[in-house]
Amino acid sequence: MDFDPFHSQQQFRQLWDDVRIERASHYSLFTFGDSDLPYYLLSEPAKPGDLVGIHEGAIKISRPLIFRPDADRPDFENFFQEEEEGDDSQDYISFLLARTAAFSNLRFSNTPRASKFVSDSVEETVDRLSRQLDDEEEDRMAIIISKPRQQGFALMKYAIQQVIQSTPGNISELRERGFLN
Repeated sequence: MDFDPFHSQQQFRQLWDDVRIERASHYSLFTFGDSDLPYYLLSEPAKPGDLVGIHEGAIKISRPLIFRPDADRPDFENFFQEEEEGDDSQDYISFLLARTAAFSNLRFSNTPRASKFVSDSVEETVDRLSRQLDDEEEDRMAIIISKPRQQGFALMKYAIQQVIQSTPGNISELRERGFLN
């Protein structure tokens, strides 16, 4: 990884922008206990003629039972597969956490369930999955699109965005219960 600050920021921004969250859960994460974020992760074809990968799974976000004064980094379990080890994903995680994310002690655990490959385009696959989820009245399942070898980063981005989106409601609930008085 290049440690020139401007270059690193450009690389990170490109990686961040390459991930598209086509459909996100509109539910807030639980203030206490664990939250599950089910997803379909679509992998764009690496080259024309390749198949679109559809990976189903869920991210479990666990909050600590005891808050410690030291600030451990969040734990991302099972996000990066062996084929991603050669890229800069781990460096980008460190880049992100050092600059923006202040949600220490959270545990993010990814559980892949099933994968299949289809010959449809990414857009056709998104449309078909969206219709299927609408027909099933499933409103918690996300649809995320990433480039090849960036699936772990894509799932991390989605989970972080859900944490950030839920934070105001979680703080309000803590106040209502007297934890922030």
